[in-house]
Amino acid sequence: MRIVSRPQNDRRRMGELACLPVFFTLTGKSVLVAGGSEAAAWKAELLAAAGAIVHVYADHNETIEDMRELADAGVVVLHDSSWVDADWSIMALAVGDCAEDEAQDFADRAAAEGVPVNVIDKPAFCQFQFGSIVNRSPVVVGISTNGAAPILGQAVRRRIETLLPKTLAAWAQMARTVRARVTEALAPGAERRAFWERLADYAFRADPGDNSPEGWIEKAKAAPEGRVTLVGAGPGDAEYLTIKAVRALQSADVILFDDLVSDDVLELARREAKRILVGKRGGRESCKQDDINAMMLSLAKQGRSVVRLKSGDPMIFGRAGEEIAALEAENIPVEVVPGISTAFALAAQLGISLTHRDYAQSVRFVTGHARNGKLPDSLDWRALADPATTHVYYMAGRTSRALAGRLAEAGLALSTPLVVASSVSRPEQTVAFGTLADLRDGAMAVDVRQPTIIAIGDAVGRGAALPIEEPQTAYRSA
Repeated sequence: MRIVSRPQNDRRRMGELACLPVFFTLTGKSVLVAGGSEAAAWKAELLAAAGAIVHVYADHNETIEDMRELADAGVVVLHDSSWVDADWSIMALAVGDCAEDEAQDFADRAAAEGVPVNVIDKPAFCQFQFGSIVNRSPVVVGISTNGAAPILGQAVRRRIETLLPKTLAAWAQMARTVRARVTEALAPGAERRAFWERLADYAFRADPGDNSPEGWIEKAKAAPEGRVTLVGAGPGDAEYLTIKAVRALQSADVILFDDLVSDDVLELARREAKRILVGKRGGRESCKQDDINAMMLSLAKQGRSVVRLKSGDPMIFGRAGEEIAALEAENIPVEVVPGISTAFALAAQLGISLTHRDYAQSVRFVTGHARNGKLPDSLDWRALADPATTHVYYMAGRTSRALAGRLAEAGLALSTPLVVASSVSRPEQTVAFGTLADLRDGAMAVDVRQPTIIAIGDAVGRGAALPIEEPQTAYRSA
């Protein structure tokens, strides 16, 4: 036999693992659970969910009511005796909730019987661990920290839960049902692979409903249907993304994103997705809207899944109406996923309610510039000077002084409090509190290079969680 050594510079395909993730098939197999505690009851229920015949050995007087209810329901077989008396020869696994002086004996017995063992919360006596579980059975995801940080494992589970739709279980069942028929109906190689890729794609964006397996096979043979999803990226912080937005990013073939979309948001997109910047920024060279529309149509007609990723919410000053109209005119399916608008993120961060029972009974969102970069001619300044309404002006950095002047001319008190914020929710965020007079007279610094929002009204000042002691003071978020 010739032994060939691995070259020193040969990179391994898999890095070191703290433990090997292995999935036991327990259907119809007997497992032993020692103890009648709450922890033992949870493990017993988990093992039963995996199809095991669970034999629980515990002193009746030390068995909690939950465990007895499992026995009454036929989920487990309860034995009023010690694990020492169990028939270990039939056991596939052994799990024990043991005291410190008992743990060694339990582990030794399992080793002698050749049964894999887990002693709850005592890693030194465990041959395997129970990880955190994401259940979309028959899709099952297990997360392990090798006992180092179970709470961290649970946090990872919660993140994965948000990415996997509940309907994934039905899709997995569908895959199991059609597997034999796909093998018969489709040629091996590209045709069969295309079917499974198509089914996997649908699994993250649709419900299988009552469609027959044959229907899905025919659908997979057909040319892929292109679609466009308008997704709100929020103001910048990726934590503000909705679950639905993340799922859309994870299933996209192509992403057309605005200049204001943060890198953190783009990091959540599918790695294989092509990313195309179609930024539109005031005062800078920008991609024309007609070009963006044409690009979406072209990609969708090629059968691509296109995400149009917009800063904030797509339906607030995002030209979504123009894009939807262009797509619908060509019969391209379009869906909208709302995002957190900058005004809501600012209000949340500062503890400011945009409406207030005493100071503001309504809120209005207003654009701060027109196509020519100046204030829109169509604004009703008398209505915008209403002191009982909080007014939020988007894209208002370059027109801020003119804006304040027009509001003052329309009768809004110069003492009206306001807040000017740029790059909301991003590391470079700046916020300044002041009054209408401060803004009009140029006493407040406004960074016109950054996306700027201005909120004006009594609710801004009187409802703020932060005291407004120095109107011109600006602060930069950490």
